[in-house]
Amino acid sequence: MISSGVRFERRALWTLNSNPRTSVYGETLKKFNGSEYRRWDPNRSKLGAGLMRTNREKYLLLPEEGTTVLYLGAGHGTSISHLYDHLCGQDNELGGRLVAVDLASRCLRDLTHLAKTRPGLVPILGDARKHSAWGVLVPRRVDWLFQDVAQSGQVDIFIAACKRFLNIDGIALLSLKAASERWTGEGEEALFASVEDKLRNSGFEIEESIELTGYEDNHVLFVARRIE
Repeated sequence: MISSGVRFERRALWTLNSNPRTSVYGETLKKFNGSEYRRWDPNRSKLGAGLMRTNREKYLLLPEEGTTVLYLGAGHGTSISHLYDHLCGQDNELGGRLVAVDLASRCLRDLTHLAKTRPGLVPILGDARKHSAWGVLVPRRVDWLFQDVAQSGQVDIFIAACKRFLNIDGIALLSLKAASERWTGEGEEALFASVEDKLRNSGFEIEESIELTGYEDNHVLFVARRIE
């Protein structure tokens, strides 16, 4: 899969601006071949950091353009805005749908503001654990899911969401913060290894575990494929 909306350079990552002449969080705007792109800051985005750090083909971490995806822990919209550029394009010309769930009302305000100029972006105020409250807005299973929630029990939340919303053979990315998980006293390396084991035992194949140190310390981005 090659995206026309994402441009990779050796030290930089850019997305084709779906809202021309406008930045979302003060990021640099730059033209390539006459088209305006926004610089995707990996220091402010776990997905962006994962794309910069992956040892695999970068596009394998992204969803297909024009599809429906689910993002749990959407935050203030930094990653969401760039994902939207790729998934939907200007005025949603690609026909994508980005369902963005967050528990914080202040985040929802920012996401709602973002959605005003981005049709196809669906902000939801909700708890990632309580599917019954917002799951009706995801009536069909998706092929791509991202989770970045700073709550204890992140792995259980992720597994439950994938079982409910992700298709078999779908890709799910889990941004795991060590400090938000139950500490075993064995160190971060042991904690992350135990997470891999738990995911494998829950019906996932781990395609990559990406350390985000330097962009987000104490974080690993797990790239998992649902196989059962």
